[in-house]
Amino acid sequence: MPMDAVRTGALDRRAYGVRHDWQLDEVQALFSLPFSDLLFMAQQSHRRHFDPNEVQVSSLLSIKTGACAEDCAYCPQSAHHDTGLPRENLLPLEDVLQAARQAKAEGATRFCMGAAWRSPRDRDLDEVAAMIQGVKDLGLETCVTLGMLSEEQTRRLKEAGLDYYNHNLDTSEEYYPEIITTRTYQDRLDTLQRVREAGIHVCCGGILGMGETERDRAALLMELANLPQHPESVPINLLVQVEGTPLAGTAKLDPLAFVRTIAVARVLMPASRVRLSAGRAEMSDEMQALCFVAGANSIFYGEKLLTTENPRAVRDRALFARLGLRMAGSGH
Repeated sequence: MPMDAVRTGALDRRAYGVRHDWQLDEVQALFSLPFSDLLFMAQQSHRRHFDPNEVQVSSLLSIKTGACAEDCAYCPQSAHHDTGLPRENLLPLEDVLQAARQAKAEGATRFCMGAAWRSPRDRDLDEVAAMIQGVKDLGLETCVTLGMLSEEQTRRLKEAGLDYYNHNLDTSEEYYPEIITTRTYQDRLDTLQRVREAGIHVCCGGILGMGETERDRAALLMELANLPQHPESVPINLLVQVEGTPLAGTAKLDPLAFVRTIAVARVLMPASRVRLSAGRAEMSDEMQALCFVAGANSIFYGEKLLTTENPRAVRDRALFARLGLRMAGSGH
């Protein structure tokens, strides 16, 4: 996609459709657009596929906290980092269902459950399956993130009625070894393939502000957009720096660079839900408003995202009211 064609508006029509053949120079050209041109392009893409004034709301609960065997440099739950986070066992079923009831009462339509595992043990899946079934019985969509999965484990989750599986790529394949060494990029792609082949929707995105370059952000989005089928949900996280993790003290990302990434994600994956995920507690209302203009149309709701702070629901509802946004399917 030549830069002059982008800037003059003579953009290849394919950029507004669903593609799986993006090249890195094309994606970098999008990042290089004047800010208003990029947001205009993202808005056009967004309005072709969604109500621009509707936001889907999910809630996320940590069902098993701490002592994860992975060494993800951003994660306070890693056993490799001393963050003072206590290790907790799998929550009782009723505690999970009570949290799901509360999430639904506050307007969430999807309930996500996260467990700090490298990969689940088969015996753990019986309890997780009961949680999935119980949450579905409440009328909520279900999502879990449990680490890497085998084919049999993926099938078991599908049988339990799982709607979505979250497994983020986190960053570009090139930068990935700087962030994680205990599993490979291909490991993550293999789990995504198993999830897709089992008929479960894919939730997959990344984390910004980990010291990566704009090229890394472009490469991450290209990887997601060139999957055989786009993830139905694309969570874009802003690094929450936690003392004791290797990334504590990393230079903060320019807020407009974050907004640009949201906009490019919307152009590359026009029919996917692009979700503002971790880091919203540090975002101003104005930054979040720009993200919604750039094509974000989903958020995580509730006071915590696994172990880190998140805006209170009352603040989110107030922001939605100021922006004229509605929560999808919740009646709120």
